[in-house]
Amino acid sequence: MSKFRTLDDLGDITGKVALVRVDLNLPMKDGSATDVTRVEAVKPTILELTDRGAKVLLLAHYGRPKGQRHSTMSTSFVQGDVEKVLHKEIMFIPEVMGPVVEQSIGILGNGDIGLLDNVRFWPGEETNDPEFVKGIAAHGDFYVNDAFSAAHRAHASTEGLAHHLPAYAGRAMEAELKALDAALGNPEQPVAAVVGGAKVSTKLDVLENLVGKVQHLIIGGGMANTFLAAKGVDVGKSLCEHDLTDTASRIMDEADHAGCTVHLPYDVVVAKEFAANPSSLRTCNVHEVANDELILDVGPLATEALGDVLKTCRTLVWNGPLGAFEIEPFDAATVALAKTAAALTQDGSLTSVAGGGDTVAALAHAGVKEDFTFVSTAGGAFLEWMEGKDLPGVAALTA
Repeated sequence: MSKFRTLDDLGDITGKVALVRVDLNLPMKDGSATDVTRVEAVKPTILELTDRGAKVLLLAHYGRPKGQRHSTMSTSFVQGDVEKVLHKEIMFIPEVMGPVVEQSIGILGNGDIGLLDNVRFWPGEETNDPEFVKGIAAHGDFYVNDAFSAAHRAHASTEGLAHHLPAYAGRAMEAELKALDAALGNPEQPVAAVVGGAKVSTKLDVLENLVGKVQHLIIGGGMANTFLAAKGVDVGKSLCEHDLTDTASRIMDEADHAGCTVHLPYDVVVAKEFAANPSSLRTCNVHEVANDELILDVGPLATEALGDVLKTCRTLVWNGPLGAFEIEPFDAATVALAKTAAALTQDGSLTSVAGGGDTVAALAHAGVKEDFTFVSTAGGAFLEWMEGKDLPGVAALTA
């Protein structure tokens, strides 16, 4: 893994201005956030910088205003929620550069925090315009990126600033990069990957990358049906991308050559309709799915066998549920395997890293989110990392 600078590399920062990129794109309802996980994640970085006497200016986006000011997308909407988590007052600054920012810095005392407005109000943010970057950089003494979830974007506040100011990874970014390195960069083998989700088409690059890096590839969700169909299994009226069966076959061939075992369910939970506890619910062998049935979860025998696979592994990367976990009882396989992975992690025999929105929700539903080694809150960035792509926001910190 390339070396990147962290807050440990900072000297005396009393009175210095820290431009800190954070993710404050919070889900809101009736004027307040319904989930402040992202603020909790950046809290250690912000408080460490204020404790050390820096003036902290928070840079963040909120929604997709497409380069124009929108009264409903100002970061001022999340100011109250951020203050609650930090237990500190914050000054809202309705610009990102220029005289208003300069005056505000003059008013802020050492250890104070300012929240700049939505960086995406300016078209220069998403185009990474050099003049826009210079304009923001003029106010800071150093730059800290603590927004891994936006690291796959080469924007002004996520990538450009790192080339104009001394750049450091914040504590959340540091933890994320170390965990990802332990999972796929330089992992203890054998490595297992669980890849679930509805469609193969959205995870093609992930699968292509993983077959060369892991020893066990566990495929679940609707994706598994496409792989089963590629093996000649009649999946009834299950969600299946029949036009991608050739691709699925190729991935299985590549896995074979790379010494990677692909695990597909051999017993499945089916029903005639996707509803909670339907009367048509049954468990059967994959070769016994009727024409009018839907495969909605991995069966108990296959789930137990997958648990046995994890017991032989040292590292696990997880992205996507095994079944339609939002509705009971189709959450059973995801919950059971997540509990096995959590127990092995707690025993110290498995390093488990998970990420992606659905995955975080599934692990929380299983009650094991806190028991994994690391759970990434990033969606797109985590997926692109699993695809083996360089993330611009990370690359800029190591340049």
